[in-house]
Amino acid sequence: MKTMKRRNTIKKLFASLAGVAGISAVAKANTAESTNIEKEAFNVVEDQNVPLFSGSTKLGNTVFVAGKGAHFDGDIKAHTDHVLKELEKELVKAGSSMEKVLKVNVYLHDLADYKGMNEVYKGRFGSKPPVRTTVATYGGVPGDSLVEMDCIAYI
Repeated sequence: MKTMKRRNTIKKLFASLAGVAGISAVAKANTAESTNIEKEAFNVVEDQNVPLFSGSTKLGNTVFVAGKGAHFDGDIKAHTDHVLKELEKELVKAGSSMEKVLKVNVYLHDLADYKGMNEVYKGRFGSKPPVRTTVATYGGVPGDSLVEMDCIAYI
């Protein structure tokens, strides 16, 4: 009997904590919606006069940079250097920097280029590098680039 009573008490406690957490999440979401934050888009690419994608977008103090590739003949090191410089240009335009990058996605044409890409990538984001995901793409990176990268940063 005591065990069943204790279980019911614990269940009620967890249910009330979950309820408070749920109400808190809804309150935070409503607060964010009521601040009227507007998205800004930069370097919009159009297809037949219709916006297709942006080079970067900002929402509040967060900037999202679209994938950058290197569309010229060269090895993985030259492509990686070019891509990182292009990311940096977009970040600076948006009021951020490489040191403020939180997340990077790296898409390699060939996983065999992982080591060469890392050699150039290393140290480019300061002493506190962002989290990173690296994948080799099936069928290659668009535009014959050996590497493409996108990122998320704060301002």
